[in-house]
Order: sequence, then C-alpha cells, then structure tokens
Amino acid sequence: MKVYHSLKEFIPVKNAVVTTGTFDGVHIGHRKILDRLQEVAERIDGETVLFTLYPHPRLVLTPDLDLKLLTSLEEKVELLEKAGLDHLIVYPFTQEFSRTSSLEFVRNILVNAIGAKKLVIGYDHHFGRNREGTFEHLKEFGPVYGFDVEEIPAQDIDHVKVSSTKIRQALLDGDVAKANSFLNSQFMITGFVVKGDRLGHQLGFPTANIELIDEHKLIPADGVYAVQAKRLDKVEIINGMCNIGVRPTVSGTAKTIEVNLFDFDQDLYGEHMRLYFIDRIRDEIKFENLDALKNQLKEDEQRIRQILL
Repeated sequence: MKVYHSLKEFIPVKNAVVTTGTFDGVHIGHRKILDRLQEVAERIDGETVLFTLYPHPRLVLTPDLDLKLLTSLEEKVELLEKAGLDHLIVYPFTQEFSRTSSLEFVRNILVNAIGAKKLVIGYDHHFGRNREGTFEHLKEFGPVYGFDVEEIPAQDIDHVKVSSTKIRQALLDGDVAKANSFLNSQFMITGFVVKGDRLGHQLGFPTANIELIDEHKLIPADGVYAVQAKRLDKVEIINGMCNIGVRPTVSGTAKTIEVNLFDFDQDLYGEHMRLYFIDRIRDEIKFENLDALKNQLKEDEQRIRQILL
C-alpha cells in the first residue's frame, strides 16, 4: 500500500475506485466497503484509493469535545494495508478545509486530483461544508463528472448497526468481546515502555508500564484484561495480563496501563510495544493490603492463562 500525505504526492491511477471517510477502527462496516472496492477494482482493472482526513475533523471543529479514537494514525495505516488497500491519501484537515463545499470536494479532489471512476461510500455518509454532501448529491454529480457511485448498507451484528461510536462505548463499558466482534479484530493500543515504581517486582509480578503515543487514543474501562503483547520490531507474541486504573490499593491517583508478561524476563524500557485486548476479567479493586492483592494476581494469572490457551 502506498501512503500519501498530500494530493501533490498522488499521481492519478488507472480506473481509480475510491472511498472517503475517517475509518476510525477499520471495523466490519469499513471492511465491507474495502472488500467492495477490491471487487470493483478487479472487475474494471483498477486500483483502490481511500481519501481520509487527519486529524479527525471533530478534533479540529470541536476541540473541547475530548474525542477519543479507536485507532491512532499508525494503527489505522497498518489495518488498511492488511485489508488490501492500494492507495491511502491522508489529507490534512483544517478549519479552512472544513469550508470546502460538497461540489468543490467532488470536482477538485475526487475527480480532478484523484480521477475517480467509481465511488463506493458507506451508509449515510456525509461530506463537504457542514456535512452538506449526501449519496443523493453524488448520484447527481456522477453523470456530470464521469463516475459511478454505490452506497454500502450498514453492517449489523445481532441486529445492532455497527459504528465507531458504538465500539467506543463498548470499550468504555469494558465490553472488549463486543468491541472485538464489531472490529473483527482485537482492539489494540500502542506505546512505549516507560519506568514505573517497580511495585510489580516487589509483588512477584513485574510489569511493563505503557505510555501511549497518541493523546487521543481511547483507553478501555479500568480493570484487568487478558492481553497479547508484541514488540513492534519483533515477531513474537507474548501472553499477559494488563491492569488499567489508578491502583487504589497503593493510594494511586494517576491512571496507568501496566502489563505483566507471562514467562518473560527481559528489559523492555524504551521498547515500542502494542497490546491486543482479548477479554476483561474483573474491575479494578482496592484490597486491604499487598498480600491480598498478590493473592488476587495469582488467581488472575491462572484465569487469563486459561483464556489465552
């Protein structure tokens, strides 16, 4: 997959099959669109193109909203590449760009800059100034500018329409299994291993403390999770248990992300690491003392090892 950070870098390709959107999470609804892009591209001997905006428009237009995202840009790029996309255009979103009309967006970007021959969009997709552009507008513009347009219906799981908003809420509720079913992959966080207070070593459960790279990345609900960890410069996947929270037993106040890696004893400080969340086993609890906490950690490890078998 080729990635471009401006339209000037992109050279129009033959029979471009195009979609647009933020694609936060690259969930099953997004994957349906991407699959359809590939089907059409194969039929007309074309190439697939996603035009996406960065930062997320809501972070620019309503900065006080404190929106948390399912994927960092780095994570999104990797997921899109795995999905088989040919070209990804990451266009800078600004207040000035937000004033682009739907007609200008179609004519100047989709047609003149990208050369779209076929446009595939998701259900209820809006674009342009004040989200004025709709599927009906695209059907009107298509014959004028020489492209076809197709709308993909919303994807349902158990009669629930999948959306990035619903996945975010599931994670904030601690329902990792539900979120993962909507994503069709494991929710992930990416960061660097930083020094902690080494309390885990004292308890016999040494932990790697993860500092997120992206300040807008969503952190799941506080609690204990079954996870799999990967150092980004290594192939190895390591099972472990992760605690998210303030560590009330030791009167902590700041939220931390700590992972104990099973059957692993190496120095990880400074490592670029990713955690894949498999399941949540319990809330974060304040224990009477460190011995009670240690006993609970032993039970947590046994349970998580069974989950990750």
